[in-house]
Amino acid sequence: MAPSSETTVFPTLRTPSGDIPAQAPRWNPQRPSAMPHHRYQPAESRVALPLTDRTWPSRRLQQAPLWVPVDLRDGNQALAEPMDTARKRRMFDLLVAMGFKEIEVGYPSASRTDFNFVRHLADSGAVPDDVTVSVFTAARQDLIDRTVASVEGLPRVLVHLYTATAPTWRDVVLGRSRSEVHRLIRDAAAHLLRRAEEHPGADIRFEFSPEVFNLTEPDFVLEVCDSLTELWDASPDRPVIHNLPATVEIATPNVYADQIEYMDRHLARRESVILSVHPHNDRGTGVACAELAVLAGAQRVEGCLFGNGERTGNVDLVTLALNLYAQGVNPMIDFSDIDAVREVVEHCNRLPVHPRHPYGGDLVHTAFSGTHQDAIAKGMAHHAKQAAETGVSADTAPWAVPYLPIDPGDIGRTYEEVIRINSQSGKGGIAHLLLQHHGLDLPRTMRPDFSHTVQQVTDTSGQELTHKELWELFHTTYIAPVEDGPITLTSWNTTEIRPGEHLFACTLRTGGQETSCQGTGNGPLAALTDALRTSDIAVDILGYAEHATATGPGSPAVAYAECRVDDVTCWGAGWDTSLLTASVHAVMAAVNRAGRGRA
Repeated sequence: MAPSSETTVFPTLRTPSGDIPAQAPRWNPQRPSAMPHHRYQPAESRVALPLTDRTWPSRRLQQAPLWVPVDLRDGNQALAEPMDTARKRRMFDLLVAMGFKEIEVGYPSASRTDFNFVRHLADSGAVPDDVTVSVFTAARQDLIDRTVASVEGLPRVLVHLYTATAPTWRDVVLGRSRSEVHRLIRDAAAHLLRRAEEHPGADIRFEFSPEVFNLTEPDFVLEVCDSLTELWDASPDRPVIHNLPATVEIATPNVYADQIEYMDRHLARRESVILSVHPHNDRGTGVACAELAVLAGAQRVEGCLFGNGERTGNVDLVTLALNLYAQGVNPMIDFSDIDAVREVVEHCNRLPVHPRHPYGGDLVHTAFSGTHQDAIAKGMAHHAKQAAETGVSADTAPWAVPYLPIDPGDIGRTYEEVIRINSQSGKGGIAHLLLQHHGLDLPRTMRPDFSHTVQQVTDTSGQELTHKELWELFHTTYIAPVEDGPITLTSWNTTEIRPGEHLFACTLRTGGQETSCQGTGNGPLAALTDALRTSDIAVDILGYAEHATATGPGSPAVAYAECRVDDVTCWGAGWDTSLLTASVHAVMAAVNRAGRGRA
């Protein structure tokens, strides 16, 4: 009898840190890894997390924040081959066309290329009247001077000042105390203000990022940000932006949300502050961090298209915006041609977008699994039917199709990519592609038969089948046997000799010999089977279907016939502009396929 204890005691495991007694529920036999996890500290040991009465979990995302793409600065810094002016301009034009109204365009004090690109924007008139250009600078007077010089002549500018504030960065990188770092930031902010005031006609606003905010003491961030809000004399009509980056992800997204809600509640002159976030993706949860941060009070999100950025990347604005779209919220950015967006981004970054990337990847709207394909095919048919019944077009009707969170057509994808055929595919997906591309509506009882044929081919080749290859396989399997089988009709005709009685007369070629025969029945096909019996070919039609494949005169018709020939049951199909001819061919194709089966 098995022991009743819920836990099992395993022998101790020797690891570099010593013996670890291993106890686990009986259903979980996992053992401790020898990896030195003790070297790393949880978030709560590294930074104070003062919020206990959080309210963000009960909120809902109901509108898009201000999206700010940083592809041309933060994303560009992460490229092995940074963009030149031509690639930067192509990316900038894409961002403008998509509807972004604030765009970070470079780090002009960091390189001549970035400085020259900002000057190119100023001199070329490329910046629309409603777009604000953002430029990035460290908190150093000479770098600020260079930055201010770069934006001369631009109509609307946001100067983005940053300094790392977290203890490890203060101690290891800057070698300064809290008070010294605060003084450095305030002195730089004051210098920036003076330089901006030297251009009284210019529209220059300010942004500050306490880099590595998520590892900085909350009281220190408040102290620094509030002092800059006061120094820059922020007001509701000229707000300051405080951007709070998760520069290196170190905790679950709920921790970042708590930190953002704490700042949202405690920042001074809150109505004069735009609370911004800039998540990175070190833990793979950058999107979740941004979404929860917006719930917690963030009004602005910085990120990159498709998530390019240092290490594992910046937060992905494509996923964030289309996640909102999938919830019925207007994303305020145009993604109606996602492939065009991806093509520009891949060209400018010289990095491919992963085929499984949410929304934009080659395969994300594609189903290979048979059960998925069947559900999608049924869902799309149901969607089209409901749209027709309510008198609206299918592309405006409410969307509820299994496995497809949004209509691929809304972002410029075609339905050709939704279902693709390989060895995992099922009868529903195969039937869907034949219907969509070739007008074949296979009878339900025929679908398993063709699915078995498809699987044999794909198992052997290990390759996908395109819809054209699928049609060719169907034609070879079910239609072609009417002409290349052992029994063919060299000539035939049928007439109704009296009401309800038909005569079928034909010449059969079997084994190189021709035989004339005829038969009668209550329809042309019944008369055909009677004629075949006179040549010792016993045929029973078990199932039959027919339909046009398109509209208009001269459109091909297709017929499907399931026949039992002696003791072998086979499907055949016929394709012709004459429905009668198609039906006769379907029966003869089944007869020939059955003959091969007997052989």
